[in-house]
Amino acid sequence: MANQPHTRAATPPELTPAMLKDNGLFAGLDDETLEILARKLPVQKVEAGAIVVEEHDTSQDMFIVFGGELEVVKQGREGNEMRVAMFGPGDWFGEMAILDVQPRSATVRSVAPTVLARMGPQHVDEIFYRRNLKAFSLLLMNVARELSRRLRVADGILAQFVTTVSDAYSHPRNPG
Repeated sequence: MANQPHTRAATPPELTPAMLKDNGLFAGLDDETLEILARKLPVQKVEAGAIVVEEHDTSQDMFIVFGGELEVVKQGREGNEMRVAMFGPGDWFGEMAILDVQPRSATVRSVAPTVLARMGPQHVDEIFYRRNLKAFSLLLMNVARELSRRLRVADGILAQFVTTVSDAYSHPRNPG
């Protein structure tokens, strides 16, 4: 299981409040909270091909992408992998692990050298919930907005699939 992605020996870049402010996850947060986050969130470089989180794992961290590219893959019934999404700078993933205690729903693997910040439940508790309920609420709203956006995309894909299958069965082609 992938609790910690394989990191390079090179020192990762230092996280700054400005880097965080540019990310939608932290939209609307006050400068003090951004400064604390910049000091407290671990940053790591991940090599291409490294698994960051593995489907069915029970780790509880989420990750913010500051550089590089990652793919999200789901395992099929016969063991084959299907790419379902891509992430790049400005994206984040693993937020469901912060919200619930269910196993990971997919594997996330880097496809290029990547820079990530890791935020665990202890960060959410200490930096947000115990320190500043307004910042906690903003963080949850930002996560909820992104989850809603992703659900709308998934609903659109599912609706297109169902329509295509339905059309194929209700209007069979005439074998000429």
